[in-house]
Amino acid sequence: MSTKVEQRSYEDAVSWLRDHGFDLIEAPGMQGRVFARKYNVSAAIQKNGDDGAKIFAYPGYVIGSEISKLVNRGYQQFLKTAKTEVPATADHLKALQQFTEEFKEGLGLPSLYNESLGTVSESYHYDRVENRDKPVAERPKRPWEVAGAKPLAAAKKSRA
Repeated sequence: MSTKVEQRSYEDAVSWLRDHGFDLIEAPGMQGRVFARKYNVSAAIQKNGDDGAKIFAYPGYVIGSEISKLVNRGYQQFLKTAKTEVPATADHLKALQQFTEEFKEGLGLPSLYNESLGTVSESYHYDRVENRDKPVAERPKRPWEVAGAKPLAAAKKSRA
């Protein structure tokens, strides 16, 4: 059975976040955009239309001064920024999950079952084959596909 969640207005969401221990910082040079931070995790919301609030930057653990993205490589989750990539620890993931749940409650967004079980990554890479997610035309040529390369059978015969 689903329950109806009423989304909060921008002002109500900002007030709720402030009252529940989130550090709020106005985005420089932007009216109606706020960065929220708690547990060393940050996200941003902005005013949407007349009175609503929408997520501008999704929650991510703060590394240095950047909000990281969670990347799942199947065997390990990583926190990735433009400058670095570090393995995510259990403490990182717990902080990220706790922040996300509280942040969604503050905005009046529904909490989905699969997200409530634990952290959900923005990107999944379960195998180590590079460029598999790109279209065939954009993938780099493999050594056996390069023009002028000898077929494997011909190379074996010439060695013998």
